[in-house]
Amino acid sequence: MDAVSDGKVQLHQLYRDHHGWLQGWLRQRLGDREQAADVAQDTFVRLLVSGRFPAHQESRSYLAQIARNLLIDQWRRLRIERAYRESIAHLPEPQTPSLEDRALILETLLQIDAMLDTMPGKVRQAFILSQFEGLTYAQIAERLGVTVSSVQKYMIRAIQACYRVLYES
Repeated sequence: MDAVSDGKVQLHQLYRDHHGWLQGWLRQRLGDREQAADVAQDTFVRLLVSGRFPAHQESRSYLAQIARNLLIDQWRRLRIERAYRESIAHLPEPQTPSLEDRALILETLLQIDAMLDTMPGKVRQAFILSQFEGLTYAQIAERLGVTVSSVQKYMIRAIQACYRVLYES
């Protein structure tokens, strides 16, 4: 049996043995049968795409972790969408972005959020202070209680994180 066939067999067994359990586990946490079914299905799709299958004794914890990560991604997206909608709600009609522009802006915001999420705390703070508040490296160093040299290193790491999100995803 080749690796692809073996993966299909593993996925089929995991699905058969654990799909009902996972859906019930999600339904308890979400209180919504349809959302639980969607997340359970997405969990197995994520597993299929990754091609990494857990050992039998770790199956449920592995599936639960994938499902938790999907829920976190979903909640993060909803939080960003809500904040964006609130930020444009006060705009007069002629200044409101088109649906296409909204989709592009939202996708950009999600990419920025993903990028910021990959950064360690001080790197993220330095990047935000520089790019969104317009502080100089000296001002950032003072605010963070570090040297200007440290801020320079943080910014290099931040720019590398930006590059990874933009060009490696």
